[in-house]
Amino acid sequence: MEDKRQESIKRLKDLLEDIDFAMLTTHANGKLRSRPMSTQKFEFDGDLWFFTSDQTHKVEEIEKNNEVNVAYSKPEDNCFVSVSGIAEIVKDRAKIEELWNPILKAWFPKGLDDPSLCLLKVSVEEAEYWDSSSSTLVQLAGFVKALVTGKSADGGDYGKVNF
Repeated sequence: MEDKRQESIKRLKDLLEDIDFAMLTTHANGKLRSRPMSTQKFEFDGDLWFFTSDQTHKVEEIEKNNEVNVAYSKPEDNCFVSVSGIAEIVKDRAKIEELWNPILKAWFPKGLDDPSLCLLKVSVEEAEYWDSSSSTLVQLAGFVKALVTGKSADGGDYGKVNF
């Protein structure tokens, strides 16, 4: 069972490495609210990391309800990942410096000297992925075959990981 879990985590890590931007969904006054976020490169161990400012609405929303979803999409490869987890704001200077990349100055002009700079950590509780990396032509042939035979089309590789 643990081997299967580790295999699924590796598969999830491999999928996430190729997708930079994700949509982070929080709870906001009884509604769901999503916004794009750039995942920091890391050795995936069950936590996702994002840079943010502690002056944003998402920080307020997470302080009220820390359950979040992070959705990744790479449509050109027919790859989709949905991650559910618990978010927290982290102001650990060592971790901020470890994950910092100078390209982030585009969003944080003061760089590491920005007093509002912090990290958003999402501890993954559950993740699902759909990966159909076959070419569009192969997928189209599969859909046509499904229509002709009356059987369901093969949607590709699907996995679910509980942490």
